[in-house]
Parts: sequence; structure tokens; C-alpha cells
Amino acid sequence: MLHRRGFWMAASLIGIVCLLSIQPSFPQKCEVRYPGLAACPNEHCTVVMVGKKASTDGSVISTHTSDCGSCDWTWRYVPAADHDQGATRRIYYFDQFGTDPPRKGLRWDAIEDNFTGFEIPEVSHTYGYLHGMFGYMNDNQVALGESTIGCREQMENSTSAPKFDITMLTLIAMERAKTAREAIQLMGDLAVKYGYGHTDSGEMLSVSDPNEVWIFEVMPVGPLWTPDSGQPGAVWCAQRVPDDHVSVCPNESRIGEIDLKNKDYFMASPNVVSFAVEQKFYDPKSGKPFNWKRAYCPSEYSAQSSFGSRGRLWRFMDLVAPSKQFSPGTPNMDLPFSIRPEKKLSVADVMVILRDKYDGTPFYTARGLQGGPFENPNLLPYGFELDGKKYDTGRCIGVNRAEYVTVTQSRDWLPDPIGGIVWIGFGAQDTHCLMPFYQGVTRIPESFEFGDHWEFDRRSARWAFDYVDFHTQVVYSYAIKDVRKAQEKWEKAAIDRTPEIDAYALQLYKKSPDQARQYLTDYCNNNANLVVNAWWSLGDELMVKYMHFWYYDIRERKREPLKYPEWWLREVVRYNQLSPQPETKK
Repeated sequence: MLHRRGFWMAASLIGIVCLLSIQPSFPQKCEVRYPGLAACPNEHCTVVMVGKKASTDGSVISTHTSDCGSCDWTWRYVPAADHDQGATRRIYYFDQFGTDPPRKGLRWDAIEDNFTGFEIPEVSHTYGYLHGMFGYMNDNQVALGESTIGCREQMENSTSAPKFDITMLTLIAMERAKTAREAIQLMGDLAVKYGYGHTDSGEMLSVSDPNEVWIFEVMPVGPLWTPDSGQPGAVWCAQRVPDDHVSVCPNESRIGEIDLKNKDYFMASPNVVSFAVEQKFYDPKSGKPFNWKRAYCPSEYSAQSSFGSRGRLWRFMDLVAPSKQFSPGTPNMDLPFSIRPEKKLSVADVMVILRDKYDGTPFYTARGLQGGPFENPNLLPYGFELDGKKYDTGRCIGVNRAEYVTVTQSRDWLPDPIGGIVWIGFGAQDTHCLMPFYQGVTRIPESFEFGDHWEFDRRSARWAFDYVDFHTQVVYSYAIKDVRKAQEKWEKAAIDRTPEIDAYALQLYKKSPDQARQYLTDYCNNNANLVVNAWWSLGDELMVKYMHFWYYDIRERKREPLKYPEWWLREVVRYNQLSPQPETKK
């Protein structure tokens, strides 16, 4: 391991030289609390949503970038089950930001340690589903994505009075919902009746099925709420994304003015307006219409005013509708809830969006010295403090701290086991590989079920992708080309292969649904295992190929120095006050 450590130390020294040369220019805004406004939530997750008429193939698409950096990344498959009459369902707290040492065993096996002491009546049949930190898709192609949005400080309720957190709400929705609307109503009713909060504040979920996609937002109602109060234990609202539109949630509330008479596009808790009036968040005498996000989660930022730290919303709008020429100075609160894209989006297009680093904009995360000599957009992934002043470096969609990324497809022209796909990619978006898992699978690879940030383990799938990511960061502009070739070979190939897999699985399904499920299980698991193995090999290759900041031609068994950009060499000369070698006399 010593040679690898020395290799990375050398890379770090290069990075430090670059960072020491950075001139302060971006005041940090995100940590400031403004009176009466929601605190800027942790920049954890981005959710992209695509209506079925806005996608190239009619899929309803939703995503989740689980951008935590220290959270649990393990996955599991929960099979469908039948339950006896009178059975109950235990409710657990599950801190989405926590993780356990592997020596304790699989995290979800220890869930009994988090029993709330509360149970609800069980239903006769629960659906099978895939889940990581949250439930992602069930047997009915009901799919979810999550983004923390925060709420007004006085609304938070971290006591044990609320019995539901966001993770538990998603699991119950997976177990019981046949449609997106059912899932929304179910989660909303449980939160209102039994209380929502504990470890969570305001949360947004994309909720989709083969026909539609919604934005669902739920918030606590303050630390004084108890089940005995007789009052709703949460406040929530949901708005449907039009079928020919796309939308995004980048850690901020997205629902504005609501029209509860339009039941095809809005759903809400009974206290949606009255609670805001009671708490003096909204004055009905003002003459202004009720606006959900301005009442419960106001956040006055724009891409420009936050110097890119709150620019994902603007960036998404600019990517999907460039001719609109949305200004980065437009307050996020004023940007539209959803928009019709100028071209329909494929699942591959969505994956590209999830890897965006503000390329071509003033907020590009590898601009100038910030990216170092090898144009690394991840070299300075967070703000910093210097001389008592805070600075920000921009927060892009493709931030490099994802636990995993999901892209779900719900497709109404296929039976549910074939129509639903969850694409899973472990680790940072730019260096991972998204792998398809049809909803019809009956198991997932064992390597998906365990792992931890603090203990390297070759049995864990996630570490294969971190291994590649680690070796890519050192000489990014060179190594990322090798990663792109691998993604082309494995990820793009899986996308291109989907129609063929669909067709054969459908042929089997007509004869035997069980045979179709077995085929899909074998295909998804075999493909995932091949990808994980390929990434381990890729990591080994990158380590050898760019050892000591040279290029080692593996085939020719020759080496040559890597070329550094001229601008960076000039900066080294300037900063270190280097003198040229004396000219030799001829």
C-alpha cells in the first residue's frame, strides 16, 4: 500500500499548490440564516422528473442522487408477502444520514434497535420492492426519489412524539401503494395522523408510476405537537408534473401557488393553509394568493447571488430549455415549477444531466486554478474559510459525494415486472456505472448489501467504484477518458440492450411470469457482477497507467511524462518565482 500512498501524496501536493493560489472571490451565502426564512438545508440530493410525454420512449422517469458523503449505501430486495388477519406492522426510526460499522452486520438486519414502540395494522398483502436509504420502486412500478428541502426552524420536531420519518414513510408506500396518488395519500395520512419529523425536517419526494409523476413535500408542525393534541402531526402538499413537462428538486421547495379544486394536479393535507395562518406564515387578508413554498420554506437565492451554490435549479432549466435563456440572476423562487423540454429526454440524456458540472458556465467547478493542471471539477468540492471570510466553489448537479444514484423508469406498455427499471450507480456520478435492475428481479448481488466508508472491502460493490474514482481524481483530464470508454462499453451497452431484454422477457412472461422473473434476475445480477469486476480491473489499470504522474503505455511497455497545460506552468513560475536556466553558449 506504500506506493499508492506516495502516489496520492504527490497528487495532494500538486492540489495544495493550486489551492494556495486561489484568490478570494465568492462570499459564502448558504450557511447564513435570514430572519423569517428557512435555513439553507444540507446540499444532499437532486431529483429530476420526466413526464411520459416528455421522454423519448414514453417512460416516466425519476432520479435520486443520494449526495451525502457519509451515509449508508447498502441495498436490499424485499419480497412481496401475505399477512394474517390482525397482524401489525412495526414502525421504526431510520436516520437516513447514519451508518454502522460492518462488524455489526447488515444495517437493515439491526432495524429492531430502532423500534419506536409503535405499530399500525398490517394489510393482507404487501408488495415487493427495492430500497437503499429509501424505497425506490415496488411491484406496481410506483417509484420514488428524495431531496431534503428544510422548513422554517420553528416547524422542526426532533422529539420522539412523531412516529414517522421520511424513510419509514417511503417503505410503507412501497409495501402498500398501487399508484403514485395512492402513495402520496397514504404517506400524507400517516404523517398527519401519527406525526412526522424526529430526525427529518422538510422533505420532498418525487412519486411516480407508469402514468404520471408528482412532487410531494411534507414538513413537521413544531416541537410541541403530540398525538394527544388532536391536531395534524404534519403539513403536506403535492403537485403533479404535466405529462409533457420535466421538473427538478435541488434541496429546495418547488410547489408555489396551489389550486385544491384542481384535483388532477393538486393534493394536500387539510391544514395546508390553516396552519400557515395560525403560525402567521401567511395572511389571508393580504390579498395575495397562498403560496406553499413562500409560506413554509422561503429561500431567497439565485444561481448568481449564491455564486453557484444554489444554481442547480437554474442549470437544469437552462439545459432542458436553452432558448428560454433563463438568467442565473432569476431568483429560484421565481423559476417555473416545471417546463416543457425543447427536446424529449431519453434515459441516457437524464444520466448526462446527472453528471453535469456547470460545464460552459461561469460556475464551472474546474475553472482556472480551482481545477488544477488536470482540470479536475472535484478538486475543491466544498466551500472554505480564509482570513475569517467564507467562500463557496459552486454546487453542481454532479457533485462528487453521492452514495449512489438511481434512475427509475416506469413504463405502461409492459407488465409491471418488465416495465419497471431501477438503474443503480454507486459513488460519484462522473466515475460510476449505472446498472439496470428490473422490478421483476427476486434478488440483488450480495455485494450491494454491505459496505462502509471507513473500511475498505473488496467484497463490497461500492468500493469498486470508489477505487476507480480515487485513481481518476489524480490526473482527471487524462483518466476520465478511460472511465468514459468503460461507461460506453457497459452503461451505454445496457441502455441499448434494453429493448432486446424487454422483448425476450415479455415472450417468457406470456408463457410463465416466473420464468420471466428468473430471466430478469439472472440478467441483472450477471450484468452487475460483470460491471463491478470491470471497475476493479479499471482501477488497477488507472493506477499503473498514470503512476508517478507519467504515462505508462501498458501495451508498448514504454513511459513518457504527462503534459501539463502551459497556463499552469506559467503560474508555477510566477508563484514560485522560478528563474529560467541560463542559456548555453553555442
